[in-house]
Amino acid sequence: MPEAIWITFAFGLGLLVKLVGLPPLVGYLAAGFVLSGIAEATGVVIEETDVLQHIAHLGVLLLLFTVGLKLKLRSIVSPEVIGGSLLHFGITCAVFTPGLYLLMDIGWSTAFMLAIALSFSSTVLAAKVLESKRELRAFHGRVAIGILIMQDLIALVVMSLAAGKTPSEWALIVFGLPLLRPILFKLLDASGHDELLVLLGLLLALVVGGLGFEAVGLSSELGALVFGAMLANHPRSQELAKSLWSVKEVFLVGFFLQIGIGGLPDQEAIMFAVIAALVLPLKGILFFFLLILFRLRSRSSFLSALSLTNYSEFGLIVASVALPEWLVPLAITVSLSFVISAPLNRFAHPLFERIGHRLGRFESHKRHPDEQPISLGNTRILVMGMGRTGTAAYDWLKDSDQHLMGLDSDPAKVEKHQKEGRNAVFADAEDTTFWEGLHMPSVEAVILAMSDIEGKLIAARMLRKLGFKGYIVAHTLYADEAKQICEAGADDTYLTMSETGVALASHLLDKKPARPSLISGKSD
Repeated sequence: MPEAIWITFAFGLGLLVKLVGLPPLVGYLAAGFVLSGIAEATGVVIEETDVLQHIAHLGVLLLLFTVGLKLKLRSIVSPEVIGGSLLHFGITCAVFTPGLYLLMDIGWSTAFMLAIALSFSSTVLAAKVLESKRELRAFHGRVAIGILIMQDLIALVVMSLAAGKTPSEWALIVFGLPLLRPILFKLLDASGHDELLVLLGLLLALVVGGLGFEAVGLSSELGALVFGAMLANHPRSQELAKSLWSVKEVFLVGFFLQIGIGGLPDQEAIMFAVIAALVLPLKGILFFFLLILFRLRSRSSFLSALSLTNYSEFGLIVASVALPEWLVPLAITVSLSFVISAPLNRFAHPLFERIGHRLGRFESHKRHPDEQPISLGNTRILVMGMGRTGTAAYDWLKDSDQHLMGLDSDPAKVEKHQKEGRNAVFADAEDTTFWEGLHMPSVEAVILAMSDIEGKLIAARMLRKLGFKGYIVAHTLYADEAKQICEAGADDTYLTMSETGVALASHLLDKKPARPSLISGKSD
């Protein structure tokens, strides 16, 4: 049973590379190559089957559907995202195409398609790295994800052109799809939160989008992306994306296994991957200077560029359509770039602290609107982190003190609070240069309500470093984190779940009970 062999090797090598801090998909590619090696050494027939090909295709469709669910115009309609992604794509192709043509002794069209494949950065790796550091909604995280979405759209156009399909006259129906959006929204609302939600996602991505677009002569990948994008503005779109995450990841295992099982890399493939890895820093440097050109500060440019300094699984998807003979060399290239990129991104902040003073001289004197230094004016109480806990603290305090301000690193959340009448502004507490430009002459107390421990530690340290002598209080879920926050400079910390229990009990005691005996513990 080949499926049992695939699962065993994929899990074993996926777990092995995860333990050394690399993305599991590197292990899945390695599993395919190991299986190819075993087949070559022993004569045992281990080859991709129709089942594996089908699973791989479903994984690609689900990946594109979930990309579509994040495709909000507001996240990509900005100069740094559109300009940065298009300029990087154009410059990369213009430099790589002649270089590959001269070095690899290949035709211009092949060199051009390879340059396109190498121009993309990994959506999977960047999203996972940013999510693990809770930086997806920070300014540099939003810029990186916006650029990745633009790259995914470019990849989709390239795949559609490379496939060479001729649409039928029925393809014009596609222009009427926006009329279906109210129906799709109602279906999403009616699907609840369990298995029906997952089935709806599979139905739209694989059946209506995938098979439906194929039936009218269009790319199934385009169909999956379009139907995802049609749901992007629904309040539950991200819940749908999360519910499909595991299914998509399992199916994508098939895609990476399929590449490895296709054959072992030869000397030329390994040489191609090594050369591509050597020029990888140029990709990050180009991103850095392009973002600086769009008036981002050196820190945001550096962190965004570093998360984009890798090669993409989308390059493999493009190659599977346009350059199938180059799949193995590109797979080795992508894996090697992940080996380089993953550890660098883990130490991105300490790395910038070391070299930030050198990069600062490249900054523009005119700052991006999202990155202006902030003055707190006559604010007396500062709430850092305007999630559920921070918002509750803000609302409870606003009646007793009007000199109150909330900070958050998510601009969409800040905009929502401003519309609801709260005094909230955009700021990233983990940005050391934010603290350098901060003016807080009247602040007497600070509430640290960010979701991650690192943000609270940085904020507490920086407040004390700035000479703040007022009261700092934080919340956390764990006792060991509470100790760290106090050591960083906070006066008090409260364990969230313990405080929730106390609050529940106080509500009970505040009410006059119908049966006092239940409170006192005595029977009637």
